[in-house]
Amino acid sequence: MSVSIAYLAVLLIWSTTPLGIVWSSESINPSLAVLLRMLIALVLGALVIKIRNIHIPWHKQAVKLYSFSALGIFGGMLCSYLSAAYLSSGIISLVFGLSPVISALLAKKILSEPNISSMRKFSMAISLIGLAVVCSDNFTLADDGIYGIIFILMAVFFFSLSGVLVKSVSLAIHPLATTVGALSVATPLFLVSWLLLDGTLPIETWQAKSLWATLYLGVFGSLIGFYAYFTVLQKLSASNVTLITLITPVIALTLGAVLNGEVINDKLILGAFMVLLGLSIYHFGHLLPRLKKKRARS
Repeated sequence: MSVSIAYLAVLLIWSTTPLGIVWSSESINPSLAVLLRMLIALVLGALVIKIRNIHIPWHKQAVKLYSFSALGIFGGMLCSYLSAAYLSSGIISLVFGLSPVISALLAKKILSEPNISSMRKFSMAISLIGLAVVCSDNFTLADDGIYGIIFILMAVFFFSLSGVLVKSVSLAIHPLATTVGALSVATPLFLVSWLLLDGTLPIETWQAKSLWATLYLGVFGSLIGFYAYFTVLQKLSASNVTLITLITPVIALTLGAVLNGEVINDKLILGAFMVLLGLSIYHFGHLLPRLKKKRARS
């Protein structure tokens, strides 16, 4: 997969995944919907691995890498599916845009990375205020909507923690091997969570839209999406990768409104703008002093 195609794939898949989660959970229990999605991805991934004769190592370091990756897949995906019963697809994507910020906070603690600058702290405050504006118009503390925001924040935490822990493992293996290895570890966890949270199989209540959404997420959202993401991480700089988190919420909000009738009001627009503004300052604010120096010299 070329880098440009992989980048475009990640952008499109991440933009459509929140809506796919909402649709797949409409008639299928969330814990079962995510289990089916992972089973589809694991089976297809194993077939591709077999056909292409790609080696999947299972030594100690490799298992450690798969386990750290599976933490994000299991914790992030399960909590995202649980949040879909309370939140719109656009808000799910918007909150997930905060993952680089959460990752930076965790990296400082876990990987002993440099202190966060004052400008980045300011940008975090803007994004969090924007998120509060978005949430204030979508639920009150008396409504069940509070569970949705708790679930999606937990999802972002697990996803971010997984990414930071993966960075601590120095191991270069094929992106597809990493994907299948991580799915092999995560899928049994999804099976256990389904048995504990639901354990039923009411096939007669399933709707075609939910089935097609689950199939799409299994093939594209999981298998191709993870493969493309690992490819992009290996080939592009961090700044180019983070641009994805700025673009996907805008596309996801638009798709939710057009295809799922999700309401976009003034508070949502204002809050989304503040979140994206904060993220933009967080990622690219350090470039402003350099631009000023260049202009002064010219």
